[in-house]
Amino acid sequence: MSTKTATKSKHPKGLYYLFFSEMWERFGFYLMLAIFFLYMIDAQNGGLGISKESASDIFGTFIAFVYLTPFLGGLLADRVLGYRLSISIGGILMAIGYIGLALPGDLAMVAALGLIIIGNGFFKPNISTLLGGLYSTPEYQDQKDTGYNIFYMGINLGAFIAPLVASYLRNNYGWGYAFAAAGVGMFLGVIIFWLGNKHYKDADVRKPAAANDMSLTRIFSVVILPAVVAGVLGWVLIPGDIFGSNSTDAFIFGAIPIMVFYGSLWARASSEDKRPIAALLSIFAVVIVF
Repeated sequence: MSTKTATKSKHPKGLYYLFFSEMWERFGFYLMLAIFFLYMIDAQNGGLGISKESASDIFGTFIAFVYLTPFLGGLLADRVLGYRLSISIGGILMAIGYIGLALPGDLAMVAALGLIIIGNGFFKPNISTLLGGLYSTPEYQDQKDTGYNIFYMGINLGAFIAPLVASYLRNNYGWGYAFAAAGVGMFLGVIIFWLGNKHYKDADVRKPAAANDMSLTRIFSVVILPAVVAGVLGWVLIPGDIFGSNSTDAFIFGAIPIMVFYGSLWARASSEDKRPIAALLSIFAVVIVF
């Protein structure tokens, strides 16, 4: 009986490496997020000194892209790169991006934000998926929910510490030191991830497209390309900033082809599948509003 209890409480060793990798990733992200808007509007202590309206537009656009790129990063990891390589690429790009924010000038900021956006797309969805792979064997599958709860504690811990470190470094040393700390934290997360590589290499299983799956080419041509085109048209052609700014107009119009695509999935589904798809779409809508 005691042996059975011990087995049930066991977790794969890879969980703890992923825990600390994700903790440092969230530390870097929320450290940067805590001070980024203040950095943009600061005109007296080494910040960019831009208007609050422009800073809000940049901040919102950055967050929107952060939520968009995991779709692409997860897709490429599933079909082409694998999870471990994608996580490594994403972590390194984000670390360089955070450190790039410590450099002066608008060009450095734009380049750094681009690296963070792309890196997040590769890192964020795939480390959670890799964790799920660790619990796919009969030995661990009963502990999957508990494992994700432990993993989520790492997210909360990193997010809790980040603003405290950000404010201390900003107030005592300056913006550059605070952003650089985010980069150092991200590099630590990547190193910890590499140290645990042997514990989750067997869970890194690519999923080639099944016979009824859309190819990457079709996904890009049917979903991504129309969204990009609609977004550009929303930016250029819509007069008067209907939704408050050009970038907001672009994202609203860019979302239309994606909504049409998901609606078409529901319309073409069998009567058996319509109900669960409708439930998922309802959850999507609530999360988006949230």
